[in-house]
Amino acid sequence: MSGFDDNPFAQPASDNPFNDPSVTQVTNSSTEPADQYSSFSAHSEDALSAHTTPASTSPYQPAVLQPSTEPSPQATAAVAQANLLRQQEQLERKAAELDRREQELQTRGPTGKENNWPPLPKNFPIKPCFYQDFSDEIPPEYQRVCKMMYYLWMLNCVTLFLNVLACLAYFITNASYGVDFGLSILWLILFAPCSFLCWYRPVYKAFKTDSSFSFFFFFFVFFCQAVIFIIQAVGIPKWGNSGWITAFTAISLHTAVGAIMIIVAILFTICAVMSVILLKMVHSMYRRTGASFQKAQQELSQGVFTSKTFQTAAAGAASSAAQGAFQGNN
Repeated sequence: MSGFDDNPFAQPASDNPFNDPSVTQVTNSSTEPADQYSSFSAHSEDALSAHTTPASTSPYQPAVLQPSTEPSPQATAAVAQANLLRQQEQLERKAAELDRREQELQTRGPTGKENNWPPLPKNFPIKPCFYQDFSDEIPPEYQRVCKMMYYLWMLNCVTLFLNVLACLAYFITNASYGVDFGLSILWLILFAPCSFLCWYRPVYKAFKTDSSFSFFFFFFVFFCQAVIFIIQAVGIPKWGNSGWITAFTAISLHTAVGAIMIIVAILFTICAVMSVILLKMVHSMYRRTGASFQKAQQELSQGVFTSKTFQTAAAGAASSAAQGAFQGNN
């Protein structure tokens, strides 16, 4: 009957959710829920305080500019002197480099190739003065004649040297022929280099560049050389040549000396004959090249007017004339 005593309209105790022991424990607790789940708990506050940098408590001080100190005159002078020394060293290095390049250019020919004649040792103080290569610079149809001219010059040098020895032997046997010995030394010193520069190099250049002026210069000088060969082969006494006349005169006095002088006379004769033959050969080739006297004149005029020496002399003469005219007007 107890079931009938209960209020039928009352909510059953078992159905009330707030009667749950866990809920009633929380609701009856003295601690607020917000305090339990607060992000600003004591542990969080300690962590934040550990990672937070305290603000500086020092009073604010404005920035102070340090006064600039000017260098002393001694320091300025020392720096300027150091700069001058450094610039001087750079200029000296540049000057040394320019000198080295100038020396290299002096040892090279006009074609930019290194000079190879005369063939001297590398340690020799005198360097080669010319570049010579028949196969490189001379056309094939002219190489044979050009080489024959070179061999003639070499034969001439050897003959002049033997002529000195023959005249020395003649002077030993007869002291009255000392003039021949002295003149033979002079002819060796004079004709050996001059023949190379005056008729061999011009004909080499003529074959190389087909220059009309070089051909004409060669013909004039080489004709004189052929005449000199003939005179040397004749051997006029007291002229410093061991030619036929001098050789036959010496052989009557001393047979050995006469034999040496006859050998020299034969060599002079060979030089004279070869000079005449080569003169004709070069002339025939010259006619086939189309060279002429008018071309030689044009080459001479162009060479003179483009020469730095001529330009400098002309500029000096013009300035002198202008100064003289200015002074005359004043």
